Amino acid sequence: MGTLILPRSGLVYLDANPIIYSVEKHPVFGPLLQPLWQAAQAKTIEVVSSELVLMEVLVGPFKSGDRALEKAFEQALLGTDMRLLPIIQPMFREAARLRATTKLKTPDAIHAATASNAGCILFITNDAGFRGIGSIPLVILNDLLMP
Repeated sequence: MGTLILPRSGLVYLDANPIIYSVEKHPVFGPLLQPLWQAAQAKTIEVVSSELVLMEVLVGPFKSGDRALEKAFEQALLGTDMRLLPIIQPMFREAARLRATTKLKTPDAIHAATASNAGCILFITNDAGFRGIGSIPLVILNDLLMP
């Protein structure tokens, strides 16, 4: 298994799936993401995502009625280890451009536009569809599992 290589400093953007893996303590991806959270706690990097991610990660707990998991997601997203970025009007224009020029669906285009607008230096996901964005260095977690 590979290792998640992090920048020495700067903003690191997370798509919804790494957040889900971390909160739900996924047996493979959870440990792979531990260096990210350690670096965030040490304040060497800042972990960010779009406010959109709050909606995305709460769907599962709402469907299952799991209040403890709902609270765990809210604590992770609204606590001190990461910051949620607001979606502002210029991001919708960039998201529209991405929708027109890539195969990204609307939520993913909003994530990519938010990361780009914020000046993120790394984008972490497990969605191979983001390969088309090109403007931000990308880590697809499944790629780290390949020998």
